[in-house]
Amino acid sequence: MLSAQDNEMITRTGPGTPMGEYLRRFWMPALLSEEIAEPDSPPVRVKILNEELIAFRDTNGDVGIIDNFCPHRRASLFFGRNEECGLRCVYHGWKFDTKGDCVDMPSEPAESNFKDKVKIKAYPAEDWGGYIWAYMGPAESMPELPEVGWAMVPESHRKVSRRLQENNFVQGIEGGIDSSHISFLHFGLPPVVRDDPARAGHSLSNKDTAPHFIVKTTDYGFVYGANREAENDSYYWRLTPFMLPFFTVIPGGSGNPDERTYSGHGWVPADDESCWMFTYSWNTSRPLNEGEGHGASFLEKEPRTMRAVMNKDNDYGIDREVQRTKTFTGIEAISVQDSGIQESMGTICDRTKEHLGTSDSAVIAMRRMYLQGCRDLLEGKEPFVPMKGSAYRVRSVADVMDKKVTFEETTEKVAVGAA
Repeated sequence: MLSAQDNEMITRTGPGTPMGEYLRRFWMPALLSEEIAEPDSPPVRVKILNEELIAFRDTNGDVGIIDNFCPHRRASLFFGRNEECGLRCVYHGWKFDTKGDCVDMPSEPAESNFKDKVKIKAYPAEDWGGYIWAYMGPAESMPELPEVGWAMVPESHRKVSRRLQENNFVQGIEGGIDSSHISFLHFGLPPVVRDDPARAGHSLSNKDTAPHFIVKTTDYGFVYGANREAENDSYYWRLTPFMLPFFTVIPGGSGNPDERTYSGHGWVPADDESCWMFTYSWNTSRPLNEGEGHGASFLEKEPRTMRAVMNKDNDYGIDREVQRTKTFTGIEAISVQDSGIQESMGTICDRTKEHLGTSDSAVIAMRRMYLQGCRDLLEGKEPFVPMKGSAYRVRSVADVMDKKVTFEETTEKVAVGAA
């Protein structure tokens, strides 16, 4: 459990909050590159870390992320004209470039230099790996762009998406780094199936539902391993890297690690009661096939809200007969199962009422890392942030290994290029 004070600290992300200031020291995805694919295409509303922003791509193809509100009379720049290397407010014609400089002020006399004294809030932005990334922190603390796996392959080798979840971002991360829930929420079976050998299958995650967990701090965050008993004196290892501030790579697949397709999620706060779930899949050795990638990228979404069509308003499509006879939840898609459970905890989970067990080791490690970052800032110290983009060149592991193989040896396989 967490104290009410600590829970408040890690879940509030607005400007000036400890967690908000910590997260602002990282590059974070804000939207898909394809949402502003063309020069002078329509601007897009973006809300991250409780700030209402506008993203646009100018005539030269440069991307900008600026304040939603024109500094003149606070009109929304969503209605602006994206033209001639700037976004022009339609209220009085003030125009701003991607750096936030006012480059035209036609409502003022031609001889006036007033426009040179006005800027709009603008954040550094980069088009990277299928996402538009923003850096919202102090210039002197800016790290390199993270060299995440999906950004290091050609466009044809990856699939990216985003959608809205109606819960605090920490709940999303805690689900993403919880390896024990797969034995129940995703692959658990009702008794009528579990007790029938012909129907139960042979899932390694189902055979051992109480794995042993180990966490190791790394230069990108931490990696945690879950080992389950397997046949022939071996363990089934699932190793999940948690890359600060909120990225995971899901263990899965088989065969040569350099030929597998990897997937993961990142949960970026929209505000304190909702978050953007960014999903990414990639293969380093070949283009992805049609329909290949994490199922979250193919969910039907409401066009305006970007929520999944299966959401809390329809109880995520739960079918009680399917729950009784076929699956553990009666909810169809894995990603909907996740969001349904995470949203069911409330928009901000009351962690003072929890009872954590050994399976929550990674959740505890993540919270401690967040709290340390917040406390460092409160004490006037710079928190730990991976400054080198190469720190993010990691992947997950899901393999059966001899019991003689140590956890340290398994973690060596997380680095890209490892045997």
